[in-house]
Amino acid sequence: MIDNPFLSDTFTKIWLRHFNQDKPTYSFPCFNPLSFVKSSKWPIYVNTGKNYTKGISYSLFDDRTEGVENKVFLIYDVPTFLDLELNSSNTKLKLTKILQYPGYLVDLGNYTDFNQYFSTSFSKSSRYKLNKYKKRLESCFDISYKMYYGAIDPDQYRTIFVYFKQLLEKRFLDKGTTNNNLDPKEWNFYTEVAYPMILEKKASLFVIYNGDTPIGVTLNYFSDTIVFDAITVFDIDYEKFHLGSVTIMKLIEWSINQKFKYFDFSKGYFDYKKRWATKEYYFEYHLYYDKSSIISTVLGNTIALYFNLKQYFRDKNLNAKIHKLTFWFRNLQVKKNERERYLSIPIEGEMNLEKFIEINRDSDEWKDLKSNIFEFLYLNNSSEKDLKVKKSTLDKNRFVLECKDKRVILTMSKSN
Repeated sequence: MIDNPFLSDTFTKIWLRHFNQDKPTYSFPCFNPLSFVKSSKWPIYVNTGKNYTKGISYSLFDDRTEGVENKVFLIYDVPTFLDLELNSSNTKLKLTKILQYPGYLVDLGNYTDFNQYFSTSFSKSSRYKLNKYKKRLESCFDISYKMYYGAIDPDQYRTIFVYFKQLLEKRFLDKGTTNNNLDPKEWNFYTEVAYPMILEKKASLFVIYNGDTPIGVTLNYFSDTIVFDAITVFDIDYEKFHLGSVTIMKLIEWSINQKFKYFDFSKGYFDYKKRWATKEYYFEYHLYYDKSSIISTVLGNTIALYFNLKQYFRDKNLNAKIHKLTFWFRNLQVKKNERERYLSIPIEGEMNLEKFIEINRDSDEWKDLKSNIFEFLYLNNSSEKDLKVKKSTLDKNRFVLECKDKRVILTMSKSN
C-alpha cells in the first residue's frame, strides 16, 4: 500500500502526542517504514498508532535485523488482502500471525460506474428498495450531500464534529451500549487529526444535510488506492429512510468516480458490510520475537495466548455483553428515559381542530415526536416543508400531523 495514511507524519505525530505523551519512538531497519513505541516495563515494541489505524502495511528485510536482540515486536491490524513482502526465512525473528477481526471491502476495479456495481451486487427487487429509500429521503427533506476532501472551513469543521459526536452519543444511548470512539481521549484525537488530514487529502468527512443540519457523518481515510470507512453515524430519527444504505451508495459511487481501487469497510462484522462487500478478508496481529532469547520467546508466546483468548471471547460474543454491562454501570445514576409509544390513526373526512394549536419545530414536543413525524412523511411520501404538527389543548398526549391532504392523529402513551 502506497501512502498509507496511518503512517503519515500528521497521523503519527498527533497520535504520539495524544497517546504516547511525546515519548521517543524507535525504528528498526528490518521493519520498513514502521516506527514503534516501547512498553515502560518490558522489552515490547508496538507499532505507532497501535489499534487506532484501519490497516498497517510494511515490509520485512530479514538481512537487516540489527537491534532486534532480546526484543518483542507487536504490529496491530495487518489486512490479509495486502500483498506484503515478509521474507522471514533467515531472520533472527520468529513471526506469529494472530487472526483477529474479519474485514470487508468492495473491489472497485471491477466496475466502470456505480450502476454496474449495483446491478452486479444486488437483485432487481433489492435495487428497487434501496433506490426508493434514497428518493424518498430526497423528496421528504431538503437533502444535500457534501464530501469535504482537500478543503474545509475550520468553523464548518468544528460544527460538523459537534453534530458528529451528538449523533454517536444518541445512537449508542439508544442501543444501550458503549462506544470506544466516544472515550474523551480517543474522541479528542479524532477531532484533532481529521482536519489536517482532510487538507492533505488523506482523510475526508462525508456529510448528509437536511437543510443546514448534518443528519449523517462519515470519517474516511485514504491511501493512494483505498478508501477506508473509519467512523459512520446517522440520526436514528431517520431510521425509516435507511440513511446507512444511502450513505454507502453515495460513498461507493464517489469512490468509483475518483478511480480508487478499493472501498474498505474495515474491521468488524456487521450484516450490512457482508451485504455490500465483494470480498471478505481478515486482520492479523503480527508478533515477532527474538527466537534466540528465552525472555523474548516467553513474552511472545504469552502475548499470543492473550490475544487468542480475546478472540475466543469475541467469537463467543462476550465483548458485546461486556460493552452493555459497562454501559449499565456508567449510567446507573442516569434516569432511564421512558419509551414513548404512539398510536397513529388516519383521519377520514372532517375533524374539528379548534382545540388544537400548531407547535413549532424548535419545541420539545416536536423533538419528542420526530421519529413519528418522519415515519408519517415516509409512508405518505410527503415533504417536511408542507407539514404541520398540532397539539391538543385538552390532552397533552394527543397530536395531529397534517400534510396537504394527509392527516393522522397520534395518541401517546408511556411505558418502560
